Amino acid sequence: MTRTITRLYDNRNDALEAAHEIERMGIPTQDISIVASNKDSWYDKDKYRTDLKHDGHDKAHDTGGGIAKGAATGGVLGAGAGLLTGLGLIAIPGIGPVVAAGWLGATVIGAVTGAAAGGAVGGLVGALTEAGVPEEEAHIYSEGVRRGGTLLSIRADDSRASEVEAALDRYRPTDIRARGQEYRSSGWTRFDPSAPPPP
Repeated sequence: MTRTITRLYDNRNDALEAAHEIERMGIPTQDISIVASNKDSWYDKDKYRTDLKHDGHDKAHDTGGGIAKGAATGGVLGAGAGLLTGLGLIAIPGIGPVVAAGWLGATVIGAVTGAAAGGAVGGLVGALTEAGVPEEEAHIYSEGVRRGGTLLSIRADDSRASEVEAALDRYRPTDIRARGQEYRSSGWTRFDPSAPPPP
């Protein structure tokens, strides 16, 4: 059976390092997802046009060079470049611009499209709950990305879940329960996709 294991990181490079380790462990790239706030414009696709390859159908794909120049340091890319190849910019209601890669990003795009058509509620919250994340945690994770955090979500077989959790926890993720209490102490109750993105 497959489980979804999710962590929120305040430091983007910690999340990228964690993704790198998960790939080194042999978890397939298609089972790793990252959603990172781009409110500080750390990833500018246009700035890195020289790093784009065309696939013969006139579709541009980032080869990971933009990340190497714009965010990562040292060995962050290395074996972790597989996940970063699929990075793309999307806008999520209530969050604003994010950089996303992997299955969660594709689910968010579908959820955002559904929400725009009057279907799904809250792009990232909906995508996370659909993946099996408890709704209360999905709201906290979404608010964390809204406030500048980076979300890493892994689909792993039950037999490897403990190993994956231990690897993710080595890179200083936030304590999701404590973060939820912190948000609630300031009057926050749940992620609001209709709220304007933070400045």
